[in-house]
Amino acid sequence: MHSTPAQPSRPARHDREIESLAEFDEVLAAHGSLAHHRVQSVDLTGRTEALLAADTTGAVFLGCPMAPEAAARIRARGALVFPPVPDLPFDPYRGFVYTPQELYDGLDTAGGYEATPDARAYAWFRRTQADGDVFSSMLRALHDDAVCDALDELLAGARVVGVMGGHAMARGTEEYAGAARLGRELARAGFTVATGGGPGAMEAANLGAYAAPFDERMLGEALQLLAKAPSFAPSVTDWARAAFEVRDRWPGGGSSVGLPTWFYGHEPPNAFAAHIAKYFANAVREDGLLARCTAGVVFLPGAAGTVQEIFDNATPNYYSSRGEPTPMVLVDRAHWTERLPAWPLLTALARGREMEGRIALVDRIEEAPEALKRLSAS
Repeated sequence: MHSTPAQPSRPARHDREIESLAEFDEVLAAHGSLAHHRVQSVDLTGRTEALLAADTTGAVFLGCPMAPEAAARIRARGALVFPPVPDLPFDPYRGFVYTPQELYDGLDTAGGYEATPDARAYAWFRRTQADGDVFSSMLRALHDDAVCDALDELLAGARVVGVMGGHAMARGTEEYAGAARLGRELARAGFTVATGGGPGAMEAANLGAYAAPFDERMLGEALQLLAKAPSFAPSVTDWARAAFEVRDRWPGGGSSVGLPTWFYGHEPPNAFAAHIAKYFANAVREDGLLARCTAGVVFLPGAAGTVQEIFDNATPNYYSSRGEPTPMVLVDRAHWTERLPAWPLLTALARGREMEGRIALVDRIEEAPEALKRLSAS
């Protein structure tokens, strides 16, 4: 992303990516050339003359609508053109992560959640996963790689703290409120909160980050509004509409990140993460989420998914394969020592290794930020 170009005519990767029409116009105005650039999912139907005149040697156009004569000319001049794929409910070449508004477009129509791009992408995934079509699997891989690239650009330089926990944590419970207060405190401390992007504990932490700029009353009132639809079952539509009611009442909330997956598409993405990196491949999503939590991870009570995340995160810490081990804070002593005894195994793995000083178990969620701070300083 920040490498020095070998030649002036071949700019660094970040500089040669064009992801909007404004960037396209800016590059042509500055250089008069698109040589060796990568133009990603930009509608160029109104830029035919510019394309016909520009040097496109070594350029790559990924999913960019354009006039047929423009596509033919730039191919003849040495460009690679990957045309848009018709009738897809998603863009495999997208240059940015999703927003809640984008995924939930159409929620307020008669069709409700089933009419949204998120629901239609899940339906496509289930259909194509069942038929084993290699073209569909290629499109899923292209999409997930594009999302990874967009997420890397978004989080460059950020101090990211992950909050992991189960999807079953219901709105209206004290546990949900506690997870929201945790997200708010982390955001106010200058961290970028990252979650698995789904409901339950994940939504609560993203809600807390959203509430960070507002006064103390806002979160309490938001929690009351959300409690009207405590779970996404049986109605995702009602559950999601309650979240957008909160967003509409308090616009301009704080930013955070969610990384959900269509692999678990029955769990909808929450609407409080400002940036949503949604994947088809859960393995890419899981590893990508934990790898980007550079400032540590807080594990709230959860079930199989959260246990998996604990040890997915512990493995690179054990081998120090990502450099210095990142802090890990497990919340709820009874849960992690009795109900699901992950803590004894984690401490056994850590014994005598560098990661030993980077793990902590606390009783209450309110203790997690201080534990994280302590581990970061150790």
